[in-house]
Amino acid sequence: MSRLAKIVFGSAWIVIAFAGSAPQRRAPGRMEIQLELRDSSNWRAVDPAHIFAQGDRIRFRFRSNFTGYLYVMNQGTSGDYSQLFPREDTGTANRVEAGREYVVPASEGAFRVTGPPGHDIVYWMITPLELGRPAPQYRPLPPPPKSPPPPSNLIPRCDDAVFKARGECVDSTAGPKPVESVQHLPSNLAAMPDLSSRELLFIRDQKRAVVSSPEPLSGPVIYEFRLAHR
Repeated sequence: MSRLAKIVFGSAWIVIAFAGSAPQRRAPGRMEIQLELRDSSNWRAVDPAHIFAQGDRIRFRFRSNFTGYLYVMNQGTSGDYSQLFPREDTGTANRVEAGREYVVPASEGAFRVTGPPGHDIVYWMITPLELGRPAPQYRPLPPPPKSPPPPSNLIPRCDDAVFKARGECVDSTAGPKPVESVQHLPSNLAAMPDLSSRELLFIRDQKRAVVSSPEPLSGPVIYEFRLAHR
C-alpha cells in the first residue's frame, strides 16, 4: 500500500516483531499472521504474498505463544511513514496475550490499498514491556522520520507456477521477511534499546505466515511484512 490509505478508519500501513518476557524458563517464540481480503461482504484468507489491487481492503489476524505489546508501522511505496497500530482509529489496546487471536486493525475498519505499485514495508514490533511505562529502557516510541527515502520497489509480478497450480496471483518476494540490519530500519525503530539480531525462521503454512525463534525471546524483536500491490 504505498500508503495504506485511510479507509473506514485509518491510513496506510503494514510490518512485525516480537519479544519474550518472564525470567523463568520460556518456550521458543512463535507468531502466526493471516492476511485477509474483503470480498463484497465477506473476509477471506489469502496467501501472504498475494498481489493486491488499488482499493482492496485488507486486515491481519495475529496470534503468538507469548505475551507482550504489539506496535505496527508502515512505509508506503511513496516513502510516507506512519504508525498504524496502536492508534485512535485502529485501536489503542495493544497488549497481546499468549494463545489469543487478534485482528489488526482492532476497530471495525480495514486498511485500503493505495499508492504507486510496489511493496509497502510493514514493520511489526513486540516488546516485553509497554513503551512509555516507568521503565527507563522502554521510553515512548520516538516520532517517525519526516521524509525517509522511498523504498526501492519493483513492480510485483505473478509467480506463473503458483498461478497455474491454484489460480492465485502471488509474488514470491512479498510476505514476512527478516530485517537486513538495524541500519535499514527507520530511525525511530533503530533507536530501540536491547535491539539485536535474532535468528528467526519464516515459514508459510497454507494461508498463514509463521515466524518462530529456535530460542526463547527476551527482548524487542522487529521484522518486515512486505505487502505487494499494483
